[in-house]
This record gives sequence, structure tokens and C-alpha cells, in this order.
Amino acid sequence: MNKDRPIGIAGAGSIGCFVGGMLAAARRRVALLARPRLIQEIAGNGLRISSFDGSERTVSADRLIVSDDPSILSDVETVLVTVKSADTAAMADVIARHAPGDAAVISLQNGVGNVPLLRDRLRGRKVLGGMVPFNVVALGDGRFHRSTSGDIVIAQDDAGTAMRLSVPGLAIKATSNIDGVQWGKLIVNLNNALNALSNIPLRQQLAQRGWRRLLADQMAEGLAAVRAEGIAPVSPTPLPSSWMPPLLRLPDALFDMLLGRTMKIDPEARSSMWEDLQRGRRTEIDYLQGVITAIADRRGLAVPLSRRVIALIRNAEADGKGSPGLTPGQIRDGSDHERR
Repeated sequence: MNKDRPIGIAGAGSIGCFVGGMLAAARRRVALLARPRLIQEIAGNGLRISSFDGSERTVSADRLIVSDDPSILSDVETVLVTVKSADTAAMADVIARHAPGDAAVISLQNGVGNVPLLRDRLRGRKVLGGMVPFNVVALGDGRFHRSTSGDIVIAQDDAGTAMRLSVPGLAIKATSNIDGVQWGKLIVNLNNALNALSNIPLRQQLAQRGWRRLLADQMAEGLAAVRAEGIAPVSPTPLPSSWMPPLLRLPDALFDMLLGRTMKIDPEARSSMWEDLQRGRRTEIDYLQGVITAIADRRGLAVPLSRRVIALIRNAEADGKGSPGLTPGQIRDGSDHERR
């Protein structure tokens, strides 16, 4: 990797700023294509990144290239795409106009449709899929906090891009099956909407059997749909995807003994979709539960819980009041209770 050419972050939000900050802290040149509000935060405070493990780093503004002008991508060696899925096409066009033709483009986004879209709009360019397993929360004043564990995974290539991008505190691993990895992450990400609707932290949510049963049923619907497409998802956790629904349904004490103590989650960690609702932004529900219902429509499958979750998120988006703070029973069928 030519360290004289910057690594571009195309659409620097929470994930983009955290990843870019870690790279910059390791003395890599980084160019953040960001919104004016974020540019002002970094100009006034630097880029401050922290993690669930207690580590903190601050990168001064003068060590970064930060702008809302896409021409900052003109000499990058690598472009990390970190926009929401709905903005992928527009960002691909920006990259096509401004980034060098030899720059590798890596999608660090939720969902499974971004890489095909990027390849379609960036014909002849190197495009790699990726998967980010952890959550990052924007705390304001240029601070971004990683609240859960896991290592980034990207598609294996002959140039060893994963190894070349890895820096202390930010391991990036290569895989020969990025499609399976992305589908496995999509199954896990079905909890994003449940956490957004709950208005409680992730750790608190997963400590309650009622919420875990709801997640287990969501994952079961997702796994049935994915398998109907002939796809074998690769779990982002050490446990196979098929094991997760029955394990999530275990009583609280047994779940905590087997799995709960191994989860590295900050006490106040929340899903990115919760943050979207709180900030009045469009969510990625179409690229998560929406993918499951689209498969169900093609295959004639019943996925009532996925359809209900979509409707509830749509209602919350329309209301513009943040998370509705629902119970598992209210999400499942509108009732105020959830069976144990």
C-alpha cells in the first residue's frame, strides 16, 4: 500500500469516522468526504475515537483531509464506502467522477446489494465487499465510540488488501466467501430494527428472554428465506447461524452462563437504526427486513414478523418522534405482554 496516497472515506458518518480515525491514528493519510456539520465538529475538536475496551485516541484536524468537496478523492489509493445503502448509487457516481481508476473501492455497508450496485456503476474498477460487525455511536463534538466487538472482514484479493489496511486496534481480515459473510451479517442485523423499536440498550435487550425470543423468531424467518434462495450464510460470530435461534430462546440464567458473559457490549450501546429514528433520518429497513420480505414474495414464504417490523419502523419514521419504546408483545402482535 502506497502510504503517500490517502485512503478515502466516502460518506464519513459514524462507521466511516471511526475507521478513518483509527487509520489516521496509525499514521495513515486519510481523506474524509463528510457533511458540513461533521467538518465543523472535527475542525473544532479533532477526531476523537474511543472503544468499549477503554481505549481512546484523538487525531488533530490538521492530520486529516476533511471536506464536503469530492475532489479530495482525486488521488486516493483506496476508497472505503460507508454511506447508507440508499445512497450507494449516488456515491458510486461521485467516485466514478473523482477517484482514480486504479483505486480499490471497498463497501463497508450493511446489506447485500451494495457491491453489485457499485460494480455496475464502476465498471472496470476493483470493487470488494466488506462486513463491519461492530456498532459505532456518534457522541457529538467529533467523538465516535465503538460499542461492540468484532473484526472487519473484506473479500480476499491478490493484493492482500485486508492485511495492508489493518492497523493496531483495527484488525481487517480476508475471506474467500464475502457473500456468505454479508448474508450472515444481514441475519444478525435483523435485531437493528427490534432494538430501534425497544428504546433500550442492546445489552439490556439481550438480557431479557422476551426480547431474545423475538429476535430468534426474526432470525428464523430470515434463515428460512435465505436458504430458500440457496444461500449458505456465514455467521459473524463463532457460532453457526442455525444455532442462534435455539440458543437465544434459552432461559435467562442459562443464556447468561453460556453466551451472555462473552458478549462485549457497552452498557449503553444501541443499534444504528435506533440512532436514525432518534435523529429523524431514513432507516435501512428496506435493506434488512425488506430483503427478507422480497425473498418471501418470490418464494411464497410466510414472514409475518418481518412484515410487521417493517410497518412499525415505517410508522416510527413517519411520526418523527424517535423510538416508540415498544415491548416484545407489542412488536409481535400488538399485545402488552410477552410469554416467557
